[in-house]
Amino acid sequence: MIDSQPEPIPPSPAGSLGLGIDAGGTETRWALAAPGGAIVAEGRVAGLSALQMGTPHGRDTVRATFAELATQALVHGVPGRVEAGLTGFGGDSELLQRWLAEELHLDPARIHFCSDMEIAYRASFAPGAGYLVYAGTGSIGAFVDVHGQFHRAGGRGVVLDDGGGGFWIAKEALRHIWRLEDERPGSWESSPLAQAVFDYVGGADWAYSRQFIYGQERGAVGKLALAVAATADKDPVAADILRAAGRELARLALALTGRFGPRPVAVSGRAAELHPLIVDTMRATLPGIALTQTPGQAHHAAARMALAADPLNPMTST
Repeated sequence: MIDSQPEPIPPSPAGSLGLGIDAGGTETRWALAAPGGAIVAEGRVAGLSALQMGTPHGRDTVRATFAELATQALVHGVPGRVEAGLTGFGGDSELLQRWLAEELHLDPARIHFCSDMEIAYRASFAPGAGYLVYAGTGSIGAFVDVHGQFHRAGGRGVVLDDGGGGFWIAKEALRHIWRLEDERPGSWESSPLAQAVFDYVGGADWAYSRQFIYGQERGAVGKLALAVAATADKDPVAADILRAAGRELARLALALTGRFGPRPVAVSGRAAELHPLIVDTMRATLPGIALTQTPGQAHHAAARMALAADPLNPMTST
């Protein structure tokens, strides 16, 4: 966990700040925006998912993460409104609002939850201006039209698909390694990819891989993609997996283009940043389409959205 920025900031009047939250499977980032839109503090805590609300342990984890986030943010000021994007969010936010409101000492009505992809889109485009392909633990193509309606391609979850995301990359690597072990036991010893993966999961015995893939949250599994990317320059199988990830992400952009017409495409998320092969393959698969890679600053966009949603604290230009 990385704590919030330690640098002192000018104090803001109580309730004048907008708090933005971008909660993903790997980590949750937050930011505070002052009137005018300047980001005055930011930090990160453990990952969150709406899917965690389905189990008692998961709900306890969500509450603990909210408490840690509030502890960090309140050091810098009291927000007047909160915009929170949560991966896996399906629209049921009453309990989430109440828990977060208790930690921030706010009226729950001043906290708004939405899909993490809605705020990620706003970090790259104004409504109707383009398509966002986001690759984190999972993957999704997103389009917010000029009427504010959210449209998706993919993003159905790592069990079903989410091709090109970190979990998918990790799963593809483990699948390849263990299929080869079925055919030629011990072949992992001559594979840089397998050596890196087994080192990451704890050992070469199947029990380590089984516990890793089935016994952890999806965000933790997705981090195995780091080991895959680290071997891509010396292992052709790892390179092929990353190229395949690029094609999977390009497919999301093509699906949206086919439905809504040609528009620029932005790709964002930590999985897309693992290795240049991913975005290079996307670009080659999307000829004639303007593709840019953008840094993930959805928590900044969410903080400014929180300000803009508060009639008592309107956004003004800086």
